[in-house]
Amino acid sequence: MLWPKAVRDRLKTGGDRELVQSYAYRSACPSTVWGDLIAGAKDDLFFAGFTSYFLWTQVPALPETLRRKAESGCRVRFLLGDPDGPVARQREEIEDVALTVSTRIKMTLEQLAKIGEVQGLEARFSAPADAVNHVSLSVFRFDDDALVTPHLARLVGHDSPLMHLRRHGEVGMYSRFVEHTEELWAGGVPVPENSAAPR
Repeated sequence: MLWPKAVRDRLKTGGDRELVQSYAYRSACPSTVWGDLIAGAKDDLFFAGFTSYFLWTQVPALPETLRRKAESGCRVRFLLGDPDGPVARQREEIEDVALTVSTRIKMTLEQLAKIGEVQGLEARFSAPADAVNHVSLSVFRFDDDALVTPHLARLVGHDSPLMHLRRHGEVGMYSRFVEHTEELWAGGVPVPENSAAPR
């Protein structure tokens, strides 16, 4: 109550204090934000986008960076949608774009295969029963930071909004999204061997 209004306007003290930045479009989030968050993570990198294909074009030298991270003890995980599953096919009909959902997933699998087998690098498909929950929300975690995209109606990921969250305590928005992705991961299924991605 004693703080001047100018201070109160700039210092977050309520339920939104975990919100670092928001973007009306995921594509408006600078590539440097993605690169800096990946580079700064020491313990946990979790990419829980249904396709995550854009990462390979947005972040320079990503395969080499992920390999170094895993080799240094950082856990690196990819939770993807099944490119041959009914939810991927349904989403392709909804989006109706040339670069299909299944193609985007296969691009990620191809990039992961190029990295090869590395201790600490894992990939799974979301379970069929969880695929609908997965395709509608992408969560990318970098230790105590997360970038979250709720997918809107018929829009592809880069046209949907994005929130940058940073953890403060155990019961905030960051933790809610972490619980969501950990539940999807726990129910995930191995990536088939013929995909050549890490399992």
